[in-house]
Amino acid sequence: MKMSKHGFKWWMYFIATFSIWNITDGQIVYSVSEEADPGTTVGNIAKDLNLNLQELEHRGFQIVSGPNKRYFSVNLKSGVLLVKERIDREQLCGRSSKCSLELEAIINSPLNMYRLEVNILDINDNIPNFKSPKTELNIAESAFPGERFTLPSAFDADVGSNSVKSYKLSPNEHFSLDVQSSGEQSVSAELVLQKALDREKQHVIQLTLTAVDGGKPPKSGTSQIIINVEDANDNIPVF
Repeated sequence: MKMSKHGFKWWMYFIATFSIWNITDGQIVYSVSEEADPGTTVGNIAKDLNLNLQELEHRGFQIVSGPNKRYFSVNLKSGVLLVKERIDREQLCGRSSKCSLELEAIINSPLNMYRLEVNILDINDNIPNFKSPKTELNIAESAFPGERFTLPSAFDADVGSNSVKSYKLSPNEHFSLDVQSSGEQSVSAELVLQKALDREKQHVIQLTLTAVDGGKPPKSGTSQIIINVEDANDNIPVF
């Protein structure tokens, strides 16, 4: 099959480009905590990529332009990858269990490309928050001990061990708290009636619900629970 002159030139260009543009096998993976101060060391790129430290600047080693370049820089004197700008994990990845930033670096003579991945580790920088600072429940005084009432759940922007792990209820004589977990990031609480209510003695009961995360040290948030005791026809007319 005869190849046209134009086709031959394109083919030679493709071979030449492919021969000098070498994408390395594998991928270097680093980890750094979110909110790390600018200048924090992420890893030694020169050592991990087996590059000659003295040639980094001469061969123009650099992070390729991309959305994640803003967060990192390379010290060409030491070959170290550094945090350039504070990283907010929640802003980048929401509540995803994994948060990683992909980077690409190049070096000339010969031209090589390297793929890098930086895992952003969660820190306990958020407190549990309730949607409303106060919740009102209407419970009849005729309710039987053992009856359950759903309580609002708190939201924590952190993930894993730093998310909401438990709830606490202020001491009182009528209610206890039953905390249930249905996964690493799903914890709920129910109010359980322990002692019968008597509206004639106390028509409003005020409690404090506290959500606690698993950070070290833990952070917490509160919500007021107002119990309005509804009247039942439990008294006869008396002269």
